[in-house]
Amino acid sequence: MATADETGVRGQLWLEEPAIRRRMPDPVRTSAVRAVIIAAVTLIQAMVAFLFSLTGSWLAFPMVLGSVGSTVVATWAVLDVWVTRQVWNQRHGVVSVPSSTARQLRRERRRQRRAARTAAREAARIRSRGTGGGRLSEA
Repeated sequence: MATADETGVRGQLWLEEPAIRRRMPDPVRTSAVRAVIIAAVTLIQAMVAFLFSLTGSWLAFPMVLGSVGSTVVATWAVLDVWVTRQVWNQRHGVVSVPSSTARQLRRERRRQRRAARTAAREAARIRSRGTGGGRLSEA
């Protein structure tokens, strides 16, 4: 009887590994895909314009003009990715890691406020006891 190694058949086709980075948000991913497609079309158009220029075709000039316009649009698309990412981060917040200094500072401030509130409550309770609060007469 032949084993899996002798027949050339392996147990698994691929191994699942955990993602190192988080997935991009949908709007950012959409604009990134759009930018990549526009950049690819721009590069193809520039290459065609270059080849037309080499052959001396009458289509070279319109293609060069189109390539210049395409370059402007591609730049705009890349900027759109950047702006969309910034807007998404601003609206939905950035994912903070547990070792974040900002989180540590917030914890410290929260602890200080809690201690101040506790001290103020304690002082108010001591004051109300010391002034005879709660007694109906001086007798």
